[in-house]
Amino acid sequence: MKLQKATRCALFAILELASGQDRQLSANEIAEKYGISTNHLAKVLRSLGRVGLVEAVRGAGGGYRFSGNRRRTTLLDIIQLFETIDPIRNGEREDGDDTAEGKGLCQVLMEIEDTARATFASITLDTMIKLVEKHR
Repeated sequence: MKLQKATRCALFAILELASGQDRQLSANEIAEKYGISTNHLAKVLRSLGRVGLVEAVRGAGGGYRFSGNRRRTTLLDIIQLFETIDPIRNGEREDGDDTAEGKGLCQVLMEIEDTARATFASITLDTMIKLVEKHR
């Protein structure tokens, strides 16, 4: 499974901002750490701000800070902002899906999508931050 670029940017930014109490960073600081475009990250941060997960702090030393609840926010909450986890269940069709083989393949892929959705929904930011700390 591969996440879209905007989703990865969002997850990196949220994990970075939520990892410290009242931690405040600029988009440029986050972008540099993960080697991503500052402009692209700024767009992602605006999307996260619209749903109340981050807030922009203006003025000298301004930046962004996490404003959600890291014990309640799951990976699924963030991923769903930028992409569809279960495209087949949501009706996306491809050539051959109406054949017996295609229907069988769709059934297997929907089971995989259900598992991915359940897994992402079960992992909070708090859990991810603890996992990240183990890798430092």
